[in-house]
Amino acid sequence: MRIGLMLDVDRPIEEVIGQARRAADAGLDTVWCSQIFGYDALTLVAVIGREVPGVAVGTAVVPIQPRHPVMLASQALTVQAAVGSRLTLGVGLSHQVVIEGVFGYSFDRPALHMGEYLSVLVPLLAGEQVSFQGETVRANTLGPLGVTVEQSPPVLVAALGPMMLGLAGRQAAGTVTWMTGPATVEAHIVPTITAAAREAGRPSPRVAVGLPVAVTADPAAAREQIAKVFAIYGHLPSYRAMLDREGAPGPAEVAIVGTAAEVVAQVERLEAGGATDFIAAPAGSLADIERTLELLADLATA
Repeated sequence: MRIGLMLDVDRPIEEVIGQARRAADAGLDTVWCSQIFGYDALTLVAVIGREVPGVAVGTAVVPIQPRHPVMLASQALTVQAAVGSRLTLGVGLSHQVVIEGVFGYSFDRPALHMGEYLSVLVPLLAGEQVSFQGETVRANTLGPLGVTVEQSPPVLVAALGPMMLGLAGRQAAGTVTWMTGPATVEAHIVPTITAAAREAGRPSPRVAVGLPVAVTADPAAAREQIAKVFAIYGHLPSYRAMLDREGAPGPAEVAIVGTAAEVVAQVERLEAGGATDFIAAPAGSLADIERTLELLADLATA
């Protein structure tokens, strides 16, 4: 299982690059940037990839609605060329409150939109010409996009429900999850996406699991902080559904928290449940975060 770090993108760029450099020096496999209301994730991973050799970079995730798939494909291929084919492109639907409330776009038929979007995005990333006329997406390129890369970047789709997991299995390289506990990963995420990939004749999918992590001597305090920092995820419908499926009252209950040995055991449970990538978001006190980073380095190099 690849061990990755979710970078704190609320910091100045030099500090974000420093986080990535430390992760690379420690032997971690991947570093990931989220796309919320700050830095553009793909631009940021391009900078990181040029500044920090030896570590793969990924987005977790870029919302698809504000960008036409031809433009996103062009941007992703540009990043892939800049970072020497180390990009994993994570894409997602975001949430109705964001897409309609912030961008003013429709959130109608999101799964249909994602399926049609992937029908354009994935072939373009593979160097193909695209002519597609869907209900929500239309594209006609004059030929392949003029960006040469050694290999096309894999696309992971943020997918939690059965319909989206089916799309991810049939049309993409896998999924990237957030705030989804180990029981749900094992019993729902992995079997659903794997079955869809198998039925479509595709390779076994990547399943990248992102969770807050705290190696701590005070788990109650760490969970209290996680509950405050990540409170919003207990209210967004897609994450709420996964928390309910896990039987977790909120984000603090699915976070990986405990001593070093306890955290290792919980990460190993994810791997045993079918996760191919683990994306850690260090949490807790500054001392907890430091201990967490040290443990991640041990896991990555074990």
